[in-house]
Parts: sequence; structure tokens; C-alpha cells
Amino acid sequence: MAACRNYYSTKYVRLPDLLNELAVARGEGQFLKVMKVYKKFSLLILDEWMLLPLTDTQSRNVLEIVEARHHTGSTVFCSQFSPEGWHSKIGESTLADAILDRIVHDSYSIFIDGEDSMRRRKGINK
Repeated sequence: MAACRNYYSTKYVRLPDLLNELAVARGEGQFLKVMKVYKKFSLLILDEWMLLPLTDTQSRNVLEIVEARHHTGSTVFCSQFSPEGWHSKIGESTLADAILDRIVHDSYSIFIDGEDSMRRRKGINK
């Protein structure tokens, strides 16, 4: 919300939704156009990061989005899993190395610890 209040172009998307969008765009020949849109945001927030293991195609798409934004915009990766577990979820080792190299070396980590969920602590009910 702070980024929006300060007029940064911001996009929030769940990783599964982004991967579906990229798969459809690839099938329709619109992949480069969609990638160009995601590259323009000052801040991209990827939620549910590495919640599920990726297929080879999804891993390639993640590499494309991370590479397109590398050194051009900020990306927040929201995950319930520590970065140490991401490598195995990405799948193919070379792709995992490339993706994590771009993320880990130019990043800050914020770990939120606790037994209760944020929703429970803040009294948010669905």
C-alpha cells in the first residue's frame, strides 16, 4: 500500500495466476507483450511463491519474468517456505540456479515467524 501511496506502479498477483496468464499468452502468441507489461511495474508482488512445485515450462516462465525484472524493478516474493526449500520446488537444477541467483544476490529477506497466522493475530476472518 505504501508503494501505491507513493505513486509507484504496483502489481499484485498470485504466482499460480501469473503462470496461467503466461501459459495462455504463450499459446496465443502474446508472451512478449505480456512480459513487457510485467517489466514496466516499479513493484511486482508475487504471492504464494513456490507453494507448489513447478513444471519445466513454469520454471522457464518464472526465469523469464525474474530475468525481465532483474535490475529494472523491485519484486516481492511472498512465501510460506524459506528460500532454502525453493530450489527443489523449481525443478530442473540449472533453471533453479539461474532463478535463485537473480533473486538471492540482490535481495533483502524479511522473515515473519510465529505459530499463529497473521489473520488470527489481526482478527481477520473470511
